[in-house]
Amino acid sequence: MSKEIKVPAVGESITEVIVGQWFKKDGDEVQMDEVLCELESDKATFELPAEAAGILSIKAHEGDTLAIGALICVIAEGATSSQTATPSHTPTEIRSNTSSDTPKSETLAKADSAGRGEVKTMVVPTVGESITEVTLANWLKKDGDLVKLDEIIAEVDSDKATFELPAEAAGILRHIAEEGDTLEIGGLICKIEVSKDETSTSDSISDKLEAASASDKEKQFYATGHASPAAAKILSERGISATEVKGSGKGGRITKEDAEAARKPIPVPSTVPKAEVKAAEVKPEVKVETKSEPISVSVFGSRNERRERMSSLRKTVSRRLVTVKNETAMLTTFNEVNMKPIMDMRSKFKDQFKEKHGVGLGFMSFFTKAVCVALQEWPSVNAKIDGNELVFNDYCDISIAVSAPKGLVVPVIRNAEIMSFDQIEKEVVRLAGKARDNKLSIEEMTGGTFTLTNGGVFGSMMSTPIINAPQSAILGMHNIVERPMAVNGEVKILPMMYIALSYDHRVIDGRESVSFLVRVKQLLEEPTRLLFGV
Repeated sequence: MSKEIKVPAVGESITEVIVGQWFKKDGDEVQMDEVLCELESDKATFELPAEAAGILSIKAHEGDTLAIGALICVIAEGATSSQTATPSHTPTEIRSNTSSDTPKSETLAKADSAGRGEVKTMVVPTVGESITEVTLANWLKKDGDLVKLDEIIAEVDSDKATFELPAEAAGILRHIAEEGDTLEIGGLICKIEVSKDETSTSDSISDKLEAASASDKEKQFYATGHASPAAAKILSERGISATEVKGSGKGGRITKEDAEAARKPIPVPSTVPKAEVKAAEVKPEVKVETKSEPISVSVFGSRNERRERMSSLRKTVSRRLVTVKNETAMLTTFNEVNMKPIMDMRSKFKDQFKEKHGVGLGFMSFFTKAVCVALQEWPSVNAKIDGNELVFNDYCDISIAVSAPKGLVVPVIRNAEIMSFDQIEKEVVRLAGKARDNKLSIEEMTGGTFTLTNGGVFGSMMSTPIINAPQSAILGMHNIVERPMAVNGEVKILPMMYIALSYDHRVIDGRESVSFLVRVKQLLEEPTRLLFGV
């Protein structure tokens, strides 16, 4: 009985695909769900799995363009390589080709049949209630590496955080997904050929892989500088040789994205003077005599472009910011704060504070305490919209915007209204450190009721920060600049900071927003009020 495999529907607007690389050869024995080849559309590359076990008969070749539903291959179910042969492969030829053409994983399976057990399939785990997909950030272990149980093998990015992926078994790692791939929760990411004897050394594994070395070299030769059919077509249209393009695919393979980003080098025309070299008779040096021809050199500036795939975090931040701008009635009100009282207090007590609490006394604790007092006095600033209802919070979970290596993250200080100055400073240091190391958890970045963002650390004098939905307000801090100010009829030079409150006018009226900001200003300019709650 034969199983016909046709090009599957891979998207509503996709009507045809190009056959990419075949991973199996005509006449090979294949297993159920084993990946046979790649199919490339104008949007993405897809893997074609075997729908049955048996002997493969290829009907479409690499580079062929097929319509959705077209026949691509046939699998003779129940047949084995010793029972079925194609005109181009006798059983003897099939056996002899195994050592050079069979993928490394199959060779290893034969070489290690006595030393390994089942194959462990690993899928993308559930990493949060609202997360439906992740991006494979980078592999920490290479394809074919020996891995141990619970060893970290990869990192995956969600729209909120980066997670480590531990090995679920000990054995040989086989990559299925590549770096940069976007995978749904539950999507296949890799396989591990489980070793029965977990104490096997890497030397013994290396010995078992010697049989696959020939196929590895051939695979590397095929991949390096080799363009996929879709990429080859684009390069041909642009008159660019595949040898001029550095591939980002597996083994250096040139992908469609690489081809689209490639640009033909701009020539630098020049008239080079002809030179005649004569050796000096006595001195051991060379004289260069040039003809009196004009030198004309025309140099063009670089016009290179560089493309990077947006990370899940960047895509989510972009989407949310546009949503906030489009769906909220956002306004910003401004004020200015004399920072001298806080700076004087810090100068007086910072050494004793650090000696006692083991952490520095920064501006963030003063601002956090000030907004907590003001939020409790003006509860609408601490509220949010939920459907047709307003939700008011009697607690203050303060989100702190932090610029992390992979983008903006907003960890949360829980119940900041009951925390002391040193507790706030310690929590800020802890969360900022985890943000820099991409170690923040989902729980640490969700549920804030109000946000603080400090553009002043980058030199910003004034800004209109965007609300962090579903919150209704955000306070922007800026740089401190000495300016002449009129104080009791006299001009004094004071360290001043502009502060900005962006708010959703659907929830917060002008009276509440302005009064809130005035109260924050009052508490910061008289910080002793924070100590006595007045």
